[in-house]
Amino acid sequence: MSAIGPKRTSGGLLTTPSKAPILTGTMVDLWCRGLMRRREFISFVGGATIAWPLAARTQQPPVIGYLGLTSVRTDAYYIASFRKALSEAGFDDGRNINIEYRFAEGDISRLPGLAAELVRRNVAIIFTATTVSAIAAKAATSTIPVVFAIGADPIKSGLVTSLNRPGSNFTGISFFTNQMESKRLGLLHELAPKVDLIAALLNPNNPFFDNQLKDVDEASRALNLKVQIERASNQRDIALAFKKFEELNAGALLVGADPYFNSQRALVIDPAIRLRLPAIYEWREFVEDGGLMSYGTSLTEAYRQAGNFVVRILKGATPAELPVLQSSKFEFVINFKTAKAIGLEVPLQLQQRADEVIE
Repeated sequence: MSAIGPKRTSGGLLTTPSKAPILTGTMVDLWCRGLMRRREFISFVGGATIAWPLAARTQQPPVIGYLGLTSVRTDAYYIASFRKALSEAGFDDGRNINIEYRFAEGDISRLPGLAAELVRRNVAIIFTATTVSAIAAKAATSTIPVVFAIGADPIKSGLVTSLNRPGSNFTGISFFTNQMESKRLGLLHELAPKVDLIAALLNPNNPFFDNQLKDVDEASRALNLKVQIERASNQRDIALAFKKFEELNAGALLVGADPYFNSQRALVIDPAIRLRLPAIYEWREFVEDGGLMSYGTSLTEAYRQAGNFVVRILKGATPAELPVLQSSKFEFVINFKTAKAIGLEVPLQLQQRADEVIE
């Protein structure tokens, strides 16, 4: 794994026995602000000063642990939304809170160790950005409050016993993206109704792979579609999958919801364009990077809501009394530039239903 930035003996990047990168708030802030400039994102808004109890003023600021599966490069834009929610409530990293980041760089097996590091650090709250991160945090602690923003069902994942009454140290946002493959397949069929064979790329290491497989299978039968499913969990697998799609002359592509694919967007976008495959993805960020279409919830909105959960816990609420929210903001985005590049005319009815069209 490559380190992010130069190694430093104090400040910046530290080296732990597990060789995990420990990112300070300053380092992530630089990444976030860099992305915000490119995307013309609004700068953080400073909130009102919090009136801390006298006893709290003599103590060190509480530490929030961020447990991510991918990398700061992948998550920086979303982290900006998370931190903005904190800042608007008066909590600023480096002033009255500290945020420590742990990233597994796409390696699920590293998450338990990273979660354990945050527990040993005695953080006040852990924020988990994926389902597998949340599961790792659950195995690491039953007492530290954990806020999640995940695509899976938190009840089926064993994180909470109820959405209304979580009943544990966990709460957060669920956007059920792993259960939306049928919707994405339906949109792809509307885009290319005459395609004989649709390719599907799924990650077998995703803990909800079986659910995705079932979702795609049921939807393909309902739509009377032939779907070629290829499994990929690393760069080599992705390359081989596209080679297979090319050999079979597939006419369209569904890329399943998965954090690893999100972290490797170029590897699933570029070959689809090269093969002139109409493709649909889970997040709008795929479309911003050149993908054709996406349908899913808004990650920036989910991270903002997660930030609000952290604020409420910092102010004294307990996770057990904070109902899990289900994300209700869905986005259907189309990239017309990509459609033109692959020689595709987007049907008018899809254009009219799109929440945003990228020219």
